[in-house]
Amino acid sequence: MNVSVVLFTSDLRLHDHPALRAAHDGSAALVPLFVRDDAVAAAGFTAPNRMAFLADCLADLDAGLRERGGRLVVRSGDVIAQVCKVVSEADADEVHMAAGVSAYARRREDRLRTALEAEGCRLHVHDTVITALAPGAVTPVSSDHFAVFTPYFRHWSRQSLRGAVTAPRTIRVPDGVGSETVPSRAGLSGVSAGLARGGETEARRRLASWLRSGIASYEDRHDDLPGDATSRFSPYLHFGSLSPVELVHRARGAGGAGAEAFVRQLAWRDFHHQVLAARPDAAVADYRTRHDRWRSETDAREDIAAWKEGLTGYPVIDAAMRQLRHEGWMHNRGRLLTASFLTKTLYVDWRVGARYFLDLLVDGDVANNQLNWQWMAGTGTDTRPNRVLNPVIQAKRYDPDGVYVRRWVPELEGIEGAAVHEPWKLRGLDRADYDYPDPVVELPDGLARFKNARGRG
Repeated sequence: MNVSVVLFTSDLRLHDHPALRAAHDGSAALVPLFVRDDAVAAAGFTAPNRMAFLADCLADLDAGLRERGGRLVVRSGDVIAQVCKVVSEADADEVHMAAGVSAYARRREDRLRTALEAEGCRLHVHDTVITALAPGAVTPVSSDHFAVFTPYFRHWSRQSLRGAVTAPRTIRVPDGVGSETVPSRAGLSGVSAGLARGGETEARRRLASWLRSGIASYEDRHDDLPGDATSRFSPYLHFGSLSPVELVHRARGAGGAGAEAFVRQLAWRDFHHQVLAARPDAAVADYRTRHDRWRSETDAREDIAAWKEGLTGYPVIDAAMRQLRHEGWMHNRGRLLTASFLTKTLYVDWRVGARYFLDLLVDGDVANNQLNWQWMAGTGTDTRPNRVLNPVIQAKRYDPDGVYVRRWVPELEGIEGAAVHEPWKLRGLDRADYDYPDPVVELPDGLARFKNARGRG
């Protein structure tokens, strides 16, 4: 009997899963496998929010497989050893998996191929499971990847994406392959109180709702901080509970300016993946412009602590950082503002912020987190590396009535309207009534430091 193994990684779904479909169609039985990888834990990528969301995703995947007559096999340890063990137990001929782009994912693929070849087993790696377009599908004439988004998007938009594939109706798992208990978020400590529920079922429910009532207004409202009009799909894309290919097709099917703006954001995600695939060291090293004059973490210790705790004295910055703590997620406009503030107003190394975001973000991944931080810090793909976002101006533009700030900074809930963005302008007893810190730095002083450090002042 021909048996295949499907190794799930960042693709925890049944719908539009080419690796799963190929394994199902090409074999009499298959083993859906997820390995709780020791190397991932050792590298510090087991933040509580992501572990809780992952547990939801695995439980939902197992439930979906059981509805089709199958089950999820869960193992722990070295991923190569565990896959080979399952291949032996199931007498499997093939292993199918999605292609990754990080340096670790590519090493894992190479190691697994070598180990399986020694066992007489073939490895099939499938593109466009984790991204809509494969990282190397479009390249400029003079390079192996696009370093600027606009020309990338122009080429990306001209490509014909593969069609979405259906989920298998039945799945047969061979006897004799044991499994650990599917993990649960129950008992995990350090999980954000407002963390969303994970899993493909929840993801598809949100998708249906979004297509009915969210996507049409996306172009006009995606920066609206109090309205929270983003899709919030990023955690589900990170864990692969939603297919980016299916999202592009369904958004284009909805039509309109909102759909076009949303598809552009999906292209940004692919853009970052193709950058990281070509330059894996961008996860830790400056991608384009090197800066060695960041303030040391020791000198900036108090400012960094205030930024993390949401006590910088700039209400929109503090609101966004508190949302991050409570939900394990942050509005995209908030991410831009907090990153600009840390790297350009406080002049702290982007790696400090990226590391903290990875500690809390449920959607934190190497490609999008690290490269978005570099974009904002001026070391990455931004064509205007010296841009600085003024938190007061931005707050008045994207939270004009102060609703977002008052939602997350209750100390200031008594200040009406846009005045909440500048509480330091209150006078006398009015200012004393609010238990809220003064700004950690005056914006002109921060800007002057930034210009001087970059050699422009």
